[in-house]
Amino acid sequence: MGCTWDLSRSGPTAVACRRCLDCLGKQVILHGMATMQPLSPTEEALWRAVMRMVKVIPRHLDSDLVRGAGLTASEYTTIMHLSEAPNRELRMADLATATDLSASRMTRLVDDLQARGLITKTASSSDARGNVARLTPRGMNKLKSAWPVHLASVRTRFLDHIDAKSVAGVAKALSDVADHLEDVPTEPRPRG
Repeated sequence: MGCTWDLSRSGPTAVACRRCLDCLGKQVILHGMATMQPLSPTEEALWRAVMRMVKVIPRHLDSDLVRGAGLTASEYTTIMHLSEAPNRELRMADLATATDLSASRMTRLVDDLQARGLITKTASSSDARGNVARLTPRGMNKLKSAWPVHLASVRTRFLDHIDAKSVAGVAKALSDVADHLEDVPTEPRPRG
């Protein structure tokens, strides 16, 4: 069940469901940040919506692509990046970075796409230790046939739910956050 914030009111008169008010109070106490300002009800509603979308959208896009085009979202993203690269090829390390996949996951994915004739993988001519993935004509055709499925999924799952007048503002706000996050180094995950 989702939160029932009343966003028609602002400031200290905003109304939130009892459960969220309890969470908001605990947030400050649990994290020992008594000097940190808690999120406003509007900020909390936005943050929770973003967190739900981060979890749900990839599953829907993946499901729609598998059902409609026979590609996972990772496969689609991989061949999309190759289609946009010079000569439709990228070093495996660069392709892994572009798709935000680990090197080992990218290797398995490219091997699978190669077995299906969508990509070739060859030793790099400039670096004997590295490999280069190249999109085949069959892979390009697969991308072209999957594109309408991807587009329909993005529209029905996301864009159709944003007022057309708000799209530019939402795009700017989300792009600003994404740009900031891409510029900030992440801490390595602790092993244990």
